[in-house]
Amino acid sequence: MTVKLDFEECLKDSPRFRAEIELVQSDVSELETRLEKLVKQCQAMLEAGRVYCQTSKSFVNGLRDLGQHCSGDTTMEECLDKFSQKLSIILEAQGEVIETTQKSVKTKLQNFVKEDVRHFKDVRKEFERGSECLEGALVRNAQAPRGKQHEVEEASNALLNARRSFRSEALDYVLEINVFEAKKKTDILMAMLSLMEAQAQLFKHGHQSLSELDEYRRKLNEEHTQFVLNSAREKRDMEQRHAAIKKKDVSYDDSIMDFNTDAANGIAMEGYLYKRASNAFKTWSRRWFSIQKNQLVYQKKFKDQPTAVVEDLRLCTVKPSAENERRFCFEVVSPSKCCLLQADSERQQQAWISAVQNSIASAFQEHREDPHSPRQRCSSVSLNSLGGGGGGGADQDNKGRKALEEVQAIPGNKQCCDCGEPGPDWASINLGITLCIVCSGIHRSLGVHFSKVRSLTLDSWEPELVKLMCELGNTVINRIYEARIDEITIKKPHPSSPRGDKESWIRSKYVEKKFIQKLPETGRNPLVRRASGRRNRTDTQDRTVQRPPLKPKPNRATLPRVTGLSPSDLVQKNNTHKDVDAEEEDLSGLHPGALLYRSAALQNFPVMADALAHGASVNWVNAAEESSTPLIQAVSANALAACEFLLQNSANVNQTDSNGRGPLHHATILGHTGLVCLFLKRGADYNAKDKSQKDPITIAVDTANADIVTLLRIAKMNKEMREMDGAFGQSGDETYHDIFRDFSHMASNNPEKLKRRSADPRT
Repeated sequence: MTVKLDFEECLKDSPRFRAEIELVQSDVSELETRLEKLVKQCQAMLEAGRVYCQTSKSFVNGLRDLGQHCSGDTTMEECLDKFSQKLSIILEAQGEVIETTQKSVKTKLQNFVKEDVRHFKDVRKEFERGSECLEGALVRNAQAPRGKQHEVEEASNALLNARRSFRSEALDYVLEINVFEAKKKTDILMAMLSLMEAQAQLFKHGHQSLSELDEYRRKLNEEHTQFVLNSAREKRDMEQRHAAIKKKDVSYDDSIMDFNTDAANGIAMEGYLYKRASNAFKTWSRRWFSIQKNQLVYQKKFKDQPTAVVEDLRLCTVKPSAENERRFCFEVVSPSKCCLLQADSERQQQAWISAVQNSIASAFQEHREDPHSPRQRCSSVSLNSLGGGGGGGADQDNKGRKALEEVQAIPGNKQCCDCGEPGPDWASINLGITLCIVCSGIHRSLGVHFSKVRSLTLDSWEPELVKLMCELGNTVINRIYEARIDEITIKKPHPSSPRGDKESWIRSKYVEKKFIQKLPETGRNPLVRRASGRRNRTDTQDRTVQRPPLKPKPNRATLPRVTGLSPSDLVQKNNTHKDVDAEEEDLSGLHPGALLYRSAALQNFPVMADALAHGASVNWVNAAEESSTPLIQAVSANALAACEFLLQNSANVNQTDSNGRGPLHHATILGHTGLVCLFLKRGADYNAKDKSQKDPITIAVDTANADIVTLLRIAKMNKEMREMDGAFGQSGDETYHDIFRDFSHMASNNPEKLKRRSADPRT
C-alpha cells in the first residue's frame, strides 16, 4: 500500500505535515465532486442505454414483421430473418453490459462516495477537534502564572492529555488517509476493469455472431450488385417504353383499350361504361365493365361481386344505338333482355363493339367441339348475310361457302400469313390476309389502326369485303412485309413457336416494318398530273357517259396483281400489257402518297398495299388534280374493291376535292350504283353540297339514275325514321338493310345489272 503521509511527521505536527494534510483534504474534496458527477453521468448513460435497447428491440421486431410481409420473396425474407436474429443476440449482450455497468461502476462508485468518503470526513473532524483541543491546552499552559503552582500543574496535566489525544487522533487520521488512497485506487480500477471486460465480451460476442454471416453477406452483396444492374436495365427499358407510348397519337381524354382473348388474367377487355338502369327512371350509372369467361360483367367497386350483363356471349349480339339522345351508345341484346351502354368517345364505342363481337366469335371458337354449341346456327346466319338477299336459305349457304372457299383459295391463304399454321379461319380485312387464332389475337392487340380482325366462319362478310380479300392474300402481302427477310437474322416463327415469339415477329413486321423493302430516293414528283383531256373534271356533273377504267399495270418493283391467276396466266397478262406499260408514266419516282393515288386509279392492289406499308397517307391530296384523293381515284375507275380497301384502311368517306365533291358525289355523277351503296353504308353524308350547291340526291335526279335516287332517298328516309319515336323506326331499319344488301350483292357479283339509266329524268 502506498504511504501517503509519514507517521513521524504526524507526531511532530510540523508545518510540512499540516500542508500535506491540507493538500490531501483538498484532493479528497475534488475527488468527491468528480465521483458524484461521474455517478450521475453513469446513471444517465444507463437510462439512455435501456431506452436504446428497448427501441432497438422494437426495430428488430419491425424487421421480423417486414420479413413476414415479404414472405413471397425468398431473398428478402431470408435476409430480414437472419439479420433480425443476429441483432437480437447483440441487443441481449448490450443489456448484459448495461446491468454490469450498473453493478460494477455506478453502485461501486456510489458506495465509495457514500461510505468511504463520509468515513474519511468523520475521521478528519475528530482530527480537527483534537487539534483545536491541543491548541487550547498549549495556550492555557503558556498563560499559567509562575507563582500559582496548582494552576501550572493543572495546565501541564491538561496539555499532556490533549497532546496524547491529538497524537492518537492524528495517527488515526494519517492511517485513514493512507487507507483511503489505497481503497480509492482499488475500487476505481475494479470498476473500470469490470466495465472494460463487459464491453470486450459484448464486442467479442457481436463479432462472433456477425462473423457467422460472412459467407451469407458476401453472397447477398453479389446478389445486390446483380439486382442493381437488373434494375438499371429495367429502368432503361421502361423509360424507352414510356417514351414510345408518349409518341403514339393518343387523345388526352381517350383511354387506351386493347382486346386480348389470351390475357393471363382471363379478362379480354375492361374499362368504364355508363349503364342505363331498367327501372322507370332510366338513370345512368358509371360502372367498371369487363369481358371474361365468355361473359360481360360489371361492378362498382373492386371488392364487389361482378354482376353479369350477359351470361353467355354466344347468345347475344351487339349494335350501335342512335335512338337515344346521348352519344356513343350501343346495345347488347340477348334473348332475355337488352342492355343500353354508353362509352366516353366514339373510339371507345367502336372498341367495345368490336371487343364484344370478337368475344362472341372467340366463345364459338372455344366451344366448336361441343355438339350442343350454337356455332352451326351462327355460321348459317353469317353465310346468309354473306350471300346477300334473295333466294332460299340453301342457296344463300352455298353462295356463302363458295365465297369463303374463294378467299381461302388465294395463293398462300391456306396457311397462316405469320406463322404458317394450316387451315387459318381468321382474317385481317384491312391487310387482306388469313390468320390462325393465336396470331389473330396478337393482331387484335395491335389495335384497329394496324389490323382489323374477323372470323372467316363466324362473322358476317359483305360481298365487297370478300371481293377485296380475293384481290390480295398472304403471298402478296408477305412479298411486301417480308421483302427483306433473307437479309435479317430474325427467324420467322412456326406454328409451334411460343406466343411471345409470334408477338415479337408480328410487331416487328406490321408495326415497326423492319422487313419491308427500303425505298429509293422519293419525293421528286409529289404532284401527279394526267393528260389535259382527263384532268378537267369540272363538267362531269352534266355528263352521263361513264369514264372507262384505267388499265392496271405492275408496280415499280416486281409485284404482280394477284387475283387467283396461275403463273402462266400472269406471264401472258404481263406480255399482253408490255406495250401499253411502256407508254404509261414511270411510277418509280413517286413518293408513297402519290403512288397510292395512281395505283388506286389503276386498281392495282399490291401496289396500293405497298404504298400503305411505306407510310402513304390514305387521305393523300393531289393538289395538281383539284385536291383529289385516292378514294376519289378509285371511284373514277369504278373500283368497288379498291374503295373498300381504302375505307378499311381508314380513308375519309366524306373528304372533298377543291370542287367540294366527296366520293359520294363522284359516284353519283358517274352512275356507279354499287359505290353509292358502299359509301352510304360507310356513313357518307348524302346532304353534303358541292360548290354548285348540289347534293348527291339532286345530282342523281339530274342524271336520271333511278337506282341511285332510290338508294339515297331510302338512306335519308331510314335516318328520319330512326330519329322518330315509335314502331316505324325498326321496320324502316330492316327494309334499309335488306335493300342495301341486295344492291351490295348485285354490285359485287352482277355489276352489269346496275349499268342502267332511266330515260325519263322525272322517274
